Amino acid sequence: MIEKIKQFFETHLAPDSSAMDRDPEHALRLAVAVLLFEVAESDYKQHPDEKAALLSAVQEHFRLAPGEADELLDLAEAEHADSTDYFQFTRLINQHYSQRQKVDLIEALWRVAFSDSELHHYEEYVIRRLADLLYVPHAEFIAAKHRVANP
Repeated sequence: MIEKIKQFFETHLAPDSSAMDRDPEHALRLAVAVLLFEVAESDYKQHPDEKAALLSAVQEHFRLAPGEADELLDLAEAEHADSTDYFQFTRLINQHYSQRQKVDLIEALWRVAFSDSELHHYEEYVIRRLADLLYVPHAEFIAAKHRVANP
């Protein structure tokens, strides 16, 4: 099954694939899902609340049905396992997202991090790093954190 997912990604969603040229939205969805997954995995614990937050974030961010969101998260998990850095994902987001969309993404990352009612310092580090790579100013990074932590 993992091989089928990898093959699908390489054929249709990889940043250098011809499908990326035809429909960058699919690759963008995967890039965002991988970053969300990275935050959930950064504390080295699998929390059911984080899985639910991931699913909710993907559904809300892209207006996907639950089955589509599950598929996207499966692809994201496989891509996350094979990735060595964030650049390929953040580059794609930087090319296609507005500043407002990037801040919305940072808020979604914070929601995943806070979903288990415990903010691990690795989660905060990953979100800070991603905010830097997405050119989100520190003030907006902190404001997003406060909006999520103190609704």
